[in-house]
Amino acid sequence: MRTVLIVLFDGVQSLDVTGPLEVFAGAGTYRSGSYEIRTASLDGGPVRSSSGLVLVPDRPLAGTPPPHTLLVPGGSGTRRPDPRLTDWLRAHGPRAERLVSVCTGAALLAAAGLLDGRRATTHWAYCDRLARDHPAVTVEPDPIFVRDGNVSTSAGVTSGIDLALALVEEDLGREAALTVARHLVVFLRRPGNQAQFSAQLAAQTAAREPLREVQQWISEHPGEDLSVESLAVRARLSPRHFARAFRTETGTTPGRYVEQVRLEHARRLLEDTADGVEEVSRACGYGTPEAMRRAFVKLLGSAPAEYRRRFRPAPTG
Repeated sequence: MRTVLIVLFDGVQSLDVTGPLEVFAGAGTYRSGSYEIRTASLDGGPVRSSSGLVLVPDRPLAGTPPPHTLLVPGGSGTRRPDPRLTDWLRAHGPRAERLVSVCTGAALLAAAGLLDGRRATTHWAYCDRLARDHPAVTVEPDPIFVRDGNVSTSAGVTSGIDLALALVEEDLGREAALTVARHLVVFLRRPGNQAQFSAQLAAQTAAREPLREVQQWISEHPGEDLSVESLAVRARLSPRHFARAFRTETGTTPGRYVEQVRLEHARRLLEDTADGVEEVSRACGYGTPEAMRRAFVKLLGSAPAEYRRRFRPAPTG
């Protein structure tokens, strides 16, 4: 049996707690006795989550036996944490076989010195702050979670579920993780290059309506002619004016935006359909499989066929 200890504190994000908890609890149902889940706060008393939900822990942190997996959630309470909590993590974190954080829980691990010399991630909005406050930590802002040895950190909220599923897969096998994922009606995804947010979220939304319409049209028609000249006609601007205005209002160039949209669309088709690489390359505007392969290698570090092998869910029938 693996013990999972979830640390609770005032201002915790309730979904950071309950998402992974439901994954481990579901795995325990799939294979009886797999996990024993405990929750604990500093003094053992109830805590109020960032949304106002009151959570009642099982016990105080003091005297809690070292767990197999120590999970630290995020939330507004990580911004000015109780020094006693940081001290407890510094003293007891190294005794756990596996350290896990969800969202800004990474800030608590970093404050306790538990991420020094390691790669880590957190919610995209807090990656810069984590890197600035803790220069000994190598912050990776893109992945939904990062695993470095026995320390795993994840991005915001639902990525905690993704990470918990990956840990269940490691502990009990893929079938157990798939069963839990089906029960929770979520996708089973492995780590690697899964991004925290889409191209549309990564870029700002343009203020002017013609540019917003162009952004939407790009996302809905990745296989069309998306050259600057063609998009400028759609925006009713000269190519030079369009390129300058697009970059000013979205924070990225038209070419880079198109590149990200096409890549995202191709990834979804490779993950969710049985379409061949040649068919996917045409549908996404690459023209040829070789052009799509070059884009994948450049941006993801793997060819489309390898990407599909790693990230497409195994048949369940």
